[in-house]
Amino acid sequence: MKMFSMFTLAGLLLTGTAYADVDFAGMKSKPPAGWKEEQPSNAMRLGQFKLPKAEGDPEDAEIALFKFPGGSGTTDANLKRQLAKFKTPEGKAEPENTVGKVNVGKIEATYQDVKGTFLSKFPPFAPNAKITEKTEFRQLYVVFTNDTGDYYVSLLGPAKTVEKHKKDFEEWLKNFK
Repeated sequence: MKMFSMFTLAGLLLTGTAYADVDFAGMKSKPPAGWKEEQPSNAMRLGQFKLPKAEGDPEDAEIALFKFPGGSGTTDANLKRQLAKFKTPEGKAEPENTVGKVNVGKIEATYQDVKGTFLSKFPPFAPNAKITEKTEFRQLYVVFTNDTGDYYVSLLGPAKTVEKHKKDFEEWLKNFK
């Protein structure tokens, strides 16, 4: 039996990989068809989905949902941590990065879009973990606060695959109620 902290899938598998509503941050939204729910890969994740790769990309993308007890610092600190996961191109101050706003339900959230060479580290928090450079990667990162805490959503994967799922990802966020 799958156990999810604040992330639950209410109901049973409907058809294919379409699921019932995702309960996250006290709100619910139905994930798009084609997203595959996975067991979270570590205890820090409230939930996780695999999104099928675009033609020509080497791997699938992943959505991970987080809430850290006590928070994880300021929004700016979180955005800087996400940037640090990408290699800074020679002659640049930071990786390609845009920051804006998006709604998660009725909550205005900070939305970061980072593109470039992802520095994949496994295990992620081990100081001497091996780093694998993954070129042409992209991360859409959302951070918001409501009356129950600070929440974080990451869509990470090959750039074409993230672009393929970007519209559905943004709609899914907007549809939380």
